[in-house]
Amino acid sequence: QVQLVESGGGLVQAGGSLTLSCAASGSIFSIDVMRWYRQAPGNQRELVAFSGSGGYTSYAASVKGRFTISRDNPKNTVYLHMSSLKPEDTAVYYCNFDGIYTLVRVLRDLWGQGTQVTVSS
Repeated sequence: QVQLVESGGGLVQAGGSLTLSCAASGSIFSIDVMRWYRQAPGNQRELVAFSGSGGYTSYAASVKGRFTISRDNPKNTVYLHMSSLKPEDTAVYYCNFDGIYTLVRVLRDLWGQGTQVTVSS
């Protein structure tokens, strides 16, 4: 069974940096789409960054120029490097994979458990 495991959250001061990672376990051939979402208290979950299998990336306007999404395909892992962090970046961050090709089937829309990022002012 494929699972996503996140790591790297924590407390950081404004202006600091943090890198999140999310790794998929199991026998996987390839993964089409890897995304990072975040959800702050009282807010809806929002898409932060997107990575397609062909190398295409995109970002929410609020993080563009500060966050970088990258992927290590042999390790089935996606990273989110966050710099120049602001208090408004405080949220639970979730990874999301779609189009996970395994030996027997293609899995859709898997989520990580979430990791808390807190930015102090």
